[in-house]
Amino acid sequence: MSAIPSPLLDRARPLWPAIALMVSAALLAGAHAFETFGHMAPCQMCLAQREWHWGIVALAIAAFLHTRRRPEQARWAAFLIALAFIGSFAMAAKHTAVELHWIPETCEFENTGPISFRAPVGPVVRCDTPQWNLFGLTMANYNALISLAMALLSGLIAFAPERKS
Repeated sequence: MSAIPSPLLDRARPLWPAIALMVSAALLAGAHAFETFGHMAPCQMCLAQREWHWGIVALAIAAFLHTRRRPEQARWAAFLIALAFIGSFAMAAKHTAVELHWIPETCEFENTGPISFRAPVGPVVRCDTPQWNLFGLTMANYNALISLAMALLSGLIAFAPERKS
């Protein structure tokens, strides 16, 4: 059984890096808004999730610029973006497991000498205690769901057959 080509996927493929960029930027903006305006300090796992999205932003910008010159490589760009979103999903899923107490996590800082660059600047927030939820889902849960959806869509964009003209 072969997959059915979709004109929508064909149109989305060259724009996919920009779409991925907007999604990760929106997630970062939301996280920073909760921190700034909601006064919710992030835990270490929250910060690690942000690093994945900053990486996706950088990758998406590079992919967008590269595929402007080499549009035939749009599938590879979507595939790399899918891998990055899988990483984001894995980090958010681990955070979800910690919040649900399925796996233990201490979120303590490593002090390896007299000066630590990983020392907390503000209050130390526990990774296993969600500060916010909506409809029973925490920010880590939403990040996991959105990252998984973006990974699946990126994979679909990368591997869906092209429409024959």
